[in-house]
Amino acid sequence: MRTLVIGTGGREHALAWALSRDPGVSEVHAAPGNPGIAEVATLHDVDPMDGAAVADLARELGIDLVVVGPEAPLVAGVADAVRAAGIACFGPTRQAAQLEGSKAFAKDVMQVAGVPTASARVCETAEEAAAALDDLGAPYVVKDDGLAAGKGVVVTEDRQAALDHAAACGRVVIEEYLDGPEVSLFALTDGRTVYPLQPAQDFKRIGDGDQGPNTGGMGAYTPLPWAPDDLVDDVLRTVLQPTVDEMTRRGTPFAGLLYAGLALTSRGVRVIEFNARFGDPETQPLMALLDSPLSPLLYAAATGTLAAVPPPAWKPGAAVAVVMASKGYPESSSSGDVIDGVESLAGRDDVHVLHAGTARDAGGHLVTAGGRVLAVTAVGADIADARAKAYHGIEAISFPGAQWRTDIANGR
Repeated sequence: MRTLVIGTGGREHALAWALSRDPGVSEVHAAPGNPGIAEVATLHDVDPMDGAAVADLARELGIDLVVVGPEAPLVAGVADAVRAAGIACFGPTRQAAQLEGSKAFAKDVMQVAGVPTASARVCETAEEAAAALDDLGAPYVVKDDGLAAGKGVVVTEDRQAALDHAAACGRVVIEEYLDGPEVSLFALTDGRTVYPLQPAQDFKRIGDGDQGPNTGGMGAYTPLPWAPDDLVDDVLRTVLQPTVDEMTRRGTPFAGLLYAGLALTSRGVRVIEFNARFGDPETQPLMALLDSPLSPLLYAAATGTLAAVPPPAWKPGAAVAVVMASKGYPESSSSGDVIDGVESLAGRDDVHVLHAGTARDAGGHLVTAGGRVLAVTAVGADIADARAKAYHGIEAISFPGAQWRTDIANGR
């Protein structure tokens, strides 16, 4: 099978890496990719937002399966263009991707499907926002209705800060605050069959102890020994399958990766949000522990035959990913800073450096090229072992202004 991964980040590197190790995959291509992805795939300079260009590239290369990684191309309809060209594509249609593209749309789907979630108000004016904040109370949760790269949410006790965020976004969804630990549960689906993956947890805020502003994710780990034993079955029954069934009922079947961001509250599981693609950085540890070939699962989801493929199997042990971010992130980012030490970890079976915001400068040096730069991902006998290996890998890498959290996977 010839595969083409669309995107430039750590999630795409993890997917390309998993496909490169798949015995059923003969070629891995990526567009536009990054220096890390170039080690496991052939790169092509194509705009990931241009559906026609992606479809043309896939046709020229004789691609059997296109995997669209990021949310923006999915919401823009890139998967639709690929399918229209007669090529299997893993990723939902533009209409189905509105589960992530519009939080108001996702809330409507959940309400109709009976999926447990936070009470919410959709607000378009300052007056509506103020009334919703007063109605739902503090802590205030204000979400940009559209895509915001994981940084469109403010959770605060400060009413004025909540109002300011609402004003800056325009249309927002204001929700009741959900207590309890958060869990990410991904599921592969072809619009009928749903295969949950192993639960993971990511760390959104920039600083230790969940302090500071939200980011796209500063680290993640899997599995979650503290999670209820019946969590996956419960979420499949009450969240994932009802959502997939409702999307099909609406005439917009969801086929691809359905990501449920969950809160394990004192009143039971509640959905915080849906995403329409593999999450970053949870994908990195999940791919490190996946024991099934990836391509049959993705191809079956893309072609409506998922029930004919065995569900995903997992290796024993645990995996931990720690993100190294550039100076100024998340408010800004630094580009062109030389990254040292990545080569020292090459060849390790238990530690992998997955690239996100990286590039090569004119001299061929690996340099920073974005906010989240690298995800050092390690596997071990248990979480403590994997965590120790990941942070040992962090110690081997340096670049000016590098920042990372020191508490990833250190309890829930």
